[in-house]
Amino acid sequence: MSTALTFAGLTLREAARRKVLRALGLLTLALLGLSAWGFAKLATVDPEFGALTSGEARLFASQLLNLVMFGYSLIAALGTAFLAGPTLSGEVESGQALSILARPVRRATVLAGKWLGLVAFGTGYVFAAGLAQFAVVYWAVGFWPPDPVVGLLLLAAQTTVLMTLALLLATAVSPMASGIVAVGLFGATWVAGVVGSVGELIGNDGVARVGEVSRMLLPTDGLWRGAMHAFQDTTSLAAAGFEGSPFLAIAPLSGGYLVWVAVWLVLIGGLAALSFGRRDV
Repeated sequence: MSTALTFAGLTLREAARRKVLRALGLLTLALLGLSAWGFAKLATVDPEFGALTSGEARLFASQLLNLVMFGYSLIAALGTAFLAGPTLSGEVESGQALSILARPVRRATVLAGKWLGLVAFGTGYVFAAGLAQFAVVYWAVGFWPPDPVVGLLLLAAQTTVLMTLALLLATAVSPMASGIVAVGLFGATWVAGVVGSVGELIGNDGVARVGEVSRMLLPTDGLWRGAMHAFQDTTSLAAAGFEGSPFLAIAPLSGGYLVWVAVWLVLIGGLAALSFGRRDV
């Protein structure tokens, strides 16, 4: 375990040195600045109807917060997916892995250490950016999400899911390809989730099943919908008639789905360890 933690620390230091971290910071600051301006305007001006009431501002803030937090989830997904590839297959291609794996260190331990380091990196980013965004919204309109910690934990789990998939891909293909494929699957699953929600809305079971199957194959969209539920004021949204929107989530995640996410992580992580163990370095 101590060896895995050592590799986790090295992975965190390596991530801090890469330009990806700088890009994440700039994107986050830009999104924070734009959202601060937008939420401040939301609280004071409505060009058509005049000033919004405090209740209306909180209702719209609840919906817009989901949109902004999706931006953070996308930034975290891009960052971790493109960090996972270079930290594993990049070392193999450059020959750096030979100096590590030539020692009496199991490959599974190396992989576990890198996974832990990337999980810590992604979780730290999600909580830092998310809490900063909540503070901005509270400053502008006085709205604070009902379950902020639950929502951020689900976003961190979403990041972990995509990063684990990227690690698996990195054991078989190049660093760039693993990141592109992982992010592409992330986007495709989100689109499939929206399609499935539309199917539920119109009562088409066949279309609705598209979303259900996609959320089982890659749980990123399912976790995102659980996070949306934690961030939004579901009572006010239901009263305003928004409960049928495919871009909102009225119901929380079930315990069974969270168990499946844990099982999915174990399965994909096991496949990554098996693939890495058989790879020539």
